Amino acid sequence: MNADSNKNESLSNETSNQFRALKLLSYGGAETIQLVSVEALKGPTDGQVLVRVHAAGVNGLDWKIREGYVREVFPLELPATLGLEIAGVVVSVGGGVDRFQEGDRVMGWLGTIGGYADQVIASADNLGHIPEGMGFVEAAGLPTVVQAASQSLQAGGPIGEGSRVLIHGAAGAVGAFAVQIARQAGATIFASARGRYAEYVRELGASEVIDYETERFEDRAHNIDLVLDLVGGETLDRSWSVLSPNGMIVTTAAPDIAAKAPAGKKGVFLMTKADPAQVEKTARDIVEGRVSQKIESVVSLEEAPQAIERNRTQPHLGKTVVALIPA
Repeated sequence: MNADSNKNESLSNETSNQFRALKLLSYGGAETIQLVSVEALKGPTDGQVLVRVHAAGVNGLDWKIREGYVREVFPLELPATLGLEIAGVVVSVGGGVDRFQEGDRVMGWLGTIGGYADQVIASADNLGHIPEGMGFVEAAGLPTVVQAASQSLQAGGPIGEGSRVLIHGAAGAVGAFAVQIARQAGATIFASARGRYAEYVRELGASEVIDYETERFEDRAHNIDLVLDLVGGETLDRSWSVLSPNGMIVTTAAPDIAAKAPAGKKGVFLMTKADPAQVEKTARDIVEGRVSQKIESVVSLEEAPQAIERNRTQPHLGKTVVALIPA
């Protein structure tokens, strides 16, 4: 099906008051997600915005939610529409919303789920404007990773000149932005990644890139003020030994890190908060060439279940984005 016929189908769906949504029916594997037809959403209430979604970002949390790994911290009433971040066009605004109006191009992390759908109602406080020069696909790939990278690096206090930072999973979407944000702050950056991605990570700003397939990061990274763990498992367990006396680990992969921390060591699990101002700033930096963004692949909504599964099973460089309306 070509782009024009896809657009015509979208217009036909809107006229018939029918929209699509990617629903999680039960906890489990890729087969538990189905694309279904849903009725149009009712108008937004106070503080909310109704958005026609053009693109939505794929995240590791998608499959963790799908499999029930985070049900204690992310409880759901099933069936539920997946998707954490979106980019699209404002259809209508609720009472008290003065930052947006109909027709505005917006992007944002929802603070909940629901982004893999033709329509979503979002809190206006979670959304930012897409700058001129940036498309919906690029915008949809920003909110979650930018907020996670920025907030992880600041979790123990500001970093700057003289700070020593170790980033595990530096070639991934969050890691790539973390490297660049830490570089802008003047930190010395140690980055662990697959050897084939070493040059890419070095170009982002890493001072030293450690190939975790052939080297032990403990042999090269010492006296680290902040470890950003995007991997978990054995990598996290081994990271305590490289910390400086006042160092800490921030993880997006291990909710139980506080219970695992050895005596005298500090570790925190990042709970991302909406920060549309930071996302807008990074988007402008990308448009103006100060920061780079890598979109690995763009898939359709029908292909999203397989894309979520690939995020779980395959190493990836950069971000996968679901395009609900072809560019």
